[in-house]
Amino acid sequence: MSPSAEQVPVVALVDVTDQVLERLLGGALHDADADEVTPPLGTAAGWNTERISWFRAYHHAAAAGLDGPARQKSWAVTADGELAGSIRLARVPGTGTGPFAHDGGALETGLWLGRSFRGRGIGGEALRLVKAEAAAAGADLLEAETTPGNAAAQALLRAAGAALAVDGQRVKARVKLG
Repeated sequence: MSPSAEQVPVVALVDVTDQVLERLLGGALHDADADEVTPPLGTAAGWNTERISWFRAYHHAAAAGLDGPARQKSWAVTADGELAGSIRLARVPGTGTGPFAHDGGALETGLWLGRSFRGRGIGGEALRLVKAEAAAAGADLLEAETTPGNAAAQALLRAAGAALAVDGQRVKARVKLG
């Protein structure tokens, strides 16, 4: 069941400054599983030193934006002013293979929300906002990936107008912009 308009908090995308980054990391550590936020790193399971270092380095690199060296931009997602998670855009090189071949006019997105913010319409609103950012950056496609077992992410992507295709152990999504 989707939340009604009255129940959906006011969602905004906020640049990740050093101060926001530390608050975002605190939220991730206390309200999200490390596997939902970072790649598997280090020998210890869960949140470990390597994952925390990666998190900080990733958001610092993304601060330069889509035309910076990392070719990506991340934002903190706020819900009624509270930090709820993070969303990003990354440049995708053109490719002629895979379930969604394209000519390079695509940006890729990824989103995580803390457990206490899920199921309230925040993800859908954050995705709507990042679609507008992607279109403003000149993209004609927005792509995303998730796992076959992540039914919530698949539902969110479908609700945003994405076509989904299973590619091995990944579900790839593509939304036409404009």
